[in-house]
Amino acid sequence: MEHKDTTHFGYREVPVSEKARHVAEVFHSVAGKYDLMNDLMSMGIHRLWKWFTINNSGVRRGAKVLDLAGGTGDLTRKFSEMVGDSGKVVLADINASMLNVGRDRLTDDGVVGNIEYVQANAEALPFPDNSFDCITMAFGLRNVTDKDKALASMYRVLKPGGQLLVLEFSKPADWLAKAYDAYSFHLLPRIGKVITGDEDSYRYLAESIRMHPDQETLKQMMETAGFERTSYHNMTAGIVALHRGYKF
Repeated sequence: MEHKDTTHFGYREVPVSEKARHVAEVFHSVAGKYDLMNDLMSMGIHRLWKWFTINNSGVRRGAKVLDLAGGTGDLTRKFSEMVGDSGKVVLADINASMLNVGRDRLTDDGVVGNIEYVQANAEALPFPDNSFDCITMAFGLRNVTDKDKALASMYRVLKPGGQLLVLEFSKPADWLAKAYDAYSFHLLPRIGKVITGDEDSYRYLAESIRMHPDQETLKQMMETAGFERTSYHNMTAGIVALHRGYKF
């Protein structure tokens, strides 16, 4: 198979070796206003998407959970309650700025004791095989350079019987596509400029969503990585989908 030297950063082609740096610059820029922008962009609905993900995780007391691309820590906060003192949650993110925001926020709120913070690349997770009962990745996979490599890495560190949940923007229903495009490419960058002073990062966001695999393609990619009983659930007319897969 021919080796590809470039990959997409939004609609731009960039050298594979440079994509991670470009993505890092985006999240360094927006980290401080990340949650505020999520509320504005989704009119608060992102909280319902994440609530649905958590409720489908099957996480119980004593479990070990990896919240990958966990950013500002909203899933980690809830998982910390669910696993209790006998469990553990690892909040991992490749971006130091996002990880710091999450750690500071949770620490300031007294959410401590069973959380570990790790700066990690999803393509080469620094954990032993069969480490976690559940792995979640919310709105992070589309920013990964080699998604197949990342899914294989997640499969490796998941315990047999464990599950992966990937919450990500996806392909909306046809009837919504035109309005969604108008919002994403025209209104969203303007909101980003007003709130964060960064229009380009939110233009990248819109482009990265369009370049991300659709529902069926991502399901097949998970199966190729070894996951079984794979499925997905569309939310908000397919703007977002929750993909699920198990390791047996």
